[in-house]
Formats: sequence, structure tokens, C-alpha cells
Amino acid sequence: MKIDKKLIKELTDYLNEFDLTELEYGNNDLKIKVSKSTSSSNQVATTKINPVSEKKSGEKNFNTGTKVPSPIIGTVYLSPEPGAKKFSEIGKKIKKGDTLLIVEAMKTMNHVPSPSDGVIKEICVEDGSPVEFGQTVIILE
Repeated sequence: MKIDKKLIKELTDYLNEFDLTELEYGNNDLKIKVSKSTSSSNQVATTKINPVSEKKSGEKNFNTGTKVPSPIIGTVYLSPEPGAKKFSEIGKKIKKGDTLLIVEAMKTMNHVPSPSDGVIKEICVEDGSPVEFGQTVIILE
């Protein structure tokens, strides 16, 4: 994995320009988190880079299935409430229209339905994590 220093510099500049303490950027392959902690007179910017999905040798590439995108910007929830059974689990058979997950935006819970029948091959987001419009959340086969 090659680190894009220009992107990290841009994110750090945005952090300072808008006086933010933390900024997170992600796409299908990479997640970058830039944060700033303040102590008395020093400001320190730190950068954390996480590959979103690390493939082990011999592991199948599931990116060839039907990608289900997030319909809106918000926070993903994999179950209807904390501690409840999850809507989606890897290997679960899904019918068209079944709820795959919920994206919460502005205190409104938006159910994301399955676009087709299939089997869940990959869940590309973590419970409680932020998502962007169009970001792949689930891959069906």
C-alpha cells in the first residue's frame, strides 16, 4: 500500500483551516483519520491510516458481487437497536426488499433494502461508523 502524502497534507490543512480536532476520510480501500490534540501551548497533528479490508492469502475476492451503496450520508447501524439481532451477517440468504442495515441521518432511521435476492458475501462497514453517499456498504452474491 502506497501512502498518499499529498492527501494527508490536504487533510491536515483542512484540520487547521477549519479549526477541527479530528477529520476522517475513507474510500473502499483506505481509511485515514487525522486528529489534533492540544496541550498547553503545543499542537500536535497525528495521522492514522487503516486499510479497510485486508485480504489474507487464499481468501476470495468478494468485490465481484452486487455492491449495495449507501443512499445517504449518515451513521450505519447493523441492528434495529443495541443488543438486537443483526439484519445482515456474512453468508445469510437475503430476499429482494429485506432490510440490510439502517443509515441514520438527522435522527431519521433509513432502512436500506436489498436490491435483489442473494447471499451476503461482505459487510464493508462497521456498526456505528459514518458512511458517505454512494459508499459500498454490503456486497451480495
